[in-house]
Amino acid sequence: MKTAISLPEAVFEEAERFARHLKKSRSQLYAEAITEYLARHAPNSLTEAMNGVCDRLREQDTKFATTAARRTLARESW
Repeated sequence: MKTAISLPEAVFEEAERFARHLKKSRSQLYAEAITEYLARHAPNSLTEAMNGVCDRLREQDTKFATTAARRTLARESW
């Protein structure tokens, strides 16, 4: 999908340099940046997606699996 946005000139120029450095198109750089921004600022959507997967799999929850998952998740920086 195409869209038009307005950016401060300094931001645009820095993004252009960075895209060239990464050998990516401007569109790819912007898409990746927005995707990352959304992931960082809308964490509930990730949780909802994970919950949906769990609901579909309908795996039986066991005490061991729950404890292991909690320990693993506690070590991660969200």
